[in-house]
Amino acid sequence: MSKNARPHTDEDERRKPRNKGQQVATWMMMGMLIVGLGGFGVTNFSGSVSSIGSVGPVGIPTRDYARALQQEVAAFSQQVGTQIGISEALALGLDRKALSSVVTRTALDAEAARLGLSIGDASVAAEIRKSDAFQGVSGGFDREAYAFVLKQGGWSEADYETALRRDVSRQLLQGAVGGGVSAPQGMVDAIYRYVGERRSLSMIRLTAADLTAPPAEPTEEELKAWYDGHIADFTRPEAKRIAYAALLPEDIAADQPVEEELLKKIYQDRIDEYVQPERRLVERLVFPDQAAADAAKAKLDAGESFEALVQERGLELTDIDLGDVSKEDLGPAAEAVFAAAEGAVVAAESTLGPALYRVNGVLEGEEVPFETARPELAAELQAEAARKVIADKVDQIDDLLAGGAELQDLAAEAGMTHATLDHVPGQQGAEKLEGYAAFRNAADAVTAEDFPEAILLDDGGVVALQFVETVPAAPIPFDEARETVAEAWRKAQLDTALAERAVAIKATIEGGASPGAQGIVDQTPEIARNGSIPDAPQAVVATGFEMQPGEIRVVEEGDFTAVLMLNQVIPAEETGPNADALKAGIAAQVTQALSGDLFAAYADALIAATPVTLDQNAITAVNTSLQ
Repeated sequence: MSKNARPHTDEDERRKPRNKGQQVATWMMMGMLIVGLGGFGVTNFSGSVSSIGSVGPVGIPTRDYARALQQEVAAFSQQVGTQIGISEALALGLDRKALSSVVTRTALDAEAARLGLSIGDASVAAEIRKSDAFQGVSGGFDREAYAFVLKQGGWSEADYETALRRDVSRQLLQGAVGGGVSAPQGMVDAIYRYVGERRSLSMIRLTAADLTAPPAEPTEEELKAWYDGHIADFTRPEAKRIAYAALLPEDIAADQPVEEELLKKIYQDRIDEYVQPERRLVERLVFPDQAAADAAKAKLDAGESFEALVQERGLELTDIDLGDVSKEDLGPAAEAVFAAAEGAVVAAESTLGPALYRVNGVLEGEEVPFETARPELAAELQAEAARKVIADKVDQIDDLLAGGAELQDLAAEAGMTHATLDHVPGQQGAEKLEGYAAFRNAADAVTAEDFPEAILLDDGGVVALQFVETVPAAPIPFDEARETVAEAWRKAQLDTALAERAVAIKATIEGGASPGAQGIVDQTPEIARNGSIPDAPQAVVATGFEMQPGEIRVVEEGDFTAVLMLNQVIPAEETGPNADALKAGIAAQVTQALSGDLFAAYADALIAATPVTLDQNAITAVNTSLQ
């Protein structure tokens, strides 16, 4: 039984809602509301230690530190997208962050108490009633929800209300310290001018096609020199040598028998995949009566376009597009439409009334005979049969491994393939098995102390692996790396040639030549500091905001080379709704930042002026209890 469980009583029966559906909805919602509370329970912590230290005369309860640490863990886990444990949190220093926050809060609580800052019971009740975490299905405060959420969070009502009173008192103190701060107008204006400024840029992108001649092919001596000079680029990283025994569906699929009658049945069941009737791409324009349809057809014959007829009906072409249809789809119009040539418009009756049909395309029928489809169908059946064979062998493989069988024994006794490969943790190598996430995860984690066990793969295969040894980092032999070396050499030569060409173009333009005579000029009439240019690195925009009007620079980043020209600096708008909104936003952010900095300095001063005592043994005990 859970430690939070209690015996069932008659009082429980009297408190049950009469509407069972509402009761279920309420308690399902309560599970979600626990998160809304923002507090994390510390029900795993127990012991006689009640304090981890003190700030002046005020003690720091162990529960406050434990909650602070759990909240830091939860926040970091959400940030990185995966749940971390307390051990990882300690390694990351989250315990020190939690300790700092709880010491600061305790110092502020002590100062608020000294100044007599507090709120009454009515204010505490009002804060609780307006909290979303304690609302029931009706949207109002729910007393049972309040008790349930606090219990699940590890709070007593008295503890929570005391903590809430302290929180509000700290807010009052913070408001008193930083509430009078406002952003200096000069600072707001300076930030606005910086943020709101725009640039007008021109750019000539360079590729290999802009060179007068491609770089020459490397000689053997040049390749060896490049290899020696960049040996780190051609060095295999440290790896784990992994021995494995594997059985994949593809290894045994071809040996699985297939029944001819079953293949034919599957072919017939999926006949729509193999036999496609003749189809047409059709648009249908429906009219309210035959007279309207005849009048439209007469206009069409007189030279009016089909599109014009559609517009006269108040429609768009997308409204009348039927897509690709078969004879069965067209009903009474089938014969007329299928007899028409591509591009023709024919009049015919539809299920909606008289209509004009335009044929936009003719799709010939296709038929894949059974003999052609048979290999594909047989392969599917054999693969499925192979997966079943492997599934039936998993228990045998587990028993063999549990009995002390070596991986090579599995090859003889379970028909598995035994081999080794070198796996670099965190990487997906070229070996087929490394394409399976389950294999990579196991290979990343395996150590010399681990025994092999059967691991199921996502395609129905099974593998068992064992650590053999660590393979130290080592240079790839030149002959093996030759093509990679050649590619790196060619890229470096191309980058150098493009950079030299860019410098030459820059000098030519600075000498008075027209940029358009040097290549295709991309124009960006106006761009913000945080803007981007398609297919260009962010360095282009960043460089543009460093330049002066008329200045020309060469921008190189990765495979990108360009000549960049700054045409104009466009100042931020001084007036207008956009300018006013941006200035107001900047002022609010600056005010908030200054207020926060002032309050942080105030809190630091309080802590510096107050003796802080911490009990490391108690802190360690809390950390241990949460693991």
